[in-house]
Amino acid sequence: MSQKILEIKQNIISCVKCDLCKTRTNSVPGKGNFQSNVIFVGEAPGRNEDKEGEPFVGVAGKKLSSALEKIGVSRDEVYITNVVKCRPPSNRVPTKNERDTCQDYLKQEISIIKPKIICILGNTAFNSILGGSEITKFRGKLVRKDNQYYFLTVHPAATIYNQELIEVLNGDIKKLFELIRDLKNDKEINIDIEYSS
Repeated sequence: MSQKILEIKQNIISCVKCDLCKTRTNSVPGKGNFQSNVIFVGEAPGRNEDKEGEPFVGVAGKKLSSALEKIGVSRDEVYITNVVKCRPPSNRVPTKNERDTCQDYLKQEISIIKPKIICILGNTAFNSILGGSEITKFRGKLVRKDNQYYFLTVHPAATIYNQELIEVLNGDIKKLFELIRDLKNDKEINIDIEYSS
């Protein structure tokens, strides 16, 4: 594992920058392949993640793993993290202050891994990273901002309550990896939304 990723992990584990450190069991650094072409970014850890100290190990994580497996990608090949690294009490949505306090960790993860695409999972991540809302309107789209590509899709947790979204997530993940393949092969790709900085 990269020394720098290891350092970030240690900093996240011992972080006391916001009040979530008082209620967490474990902080949850990102996990996976630090040479991955893609980083998946969710909202925040839930109960299982808080207990185990790993991202996406609960039901939502299984949905994501299943979508990846359908296209022959194992979880170990990708890097998975969250906007906020500690579980908000009762799984509430993290506050703006919590997200802002934590954002440096995500920036550091991105700068080390240098993914071809950052896959944004759900509304909170969409709002935190790109200032967007209504992920269901924009899912399946490729965004470019400051020479970084972002791909938008629903949060795997949403598929637990809405079975129809399973097909949506599976289709989006398939499209995401087709885009990654095209980028690796220097093919022209269509950008759906261009953000000027």
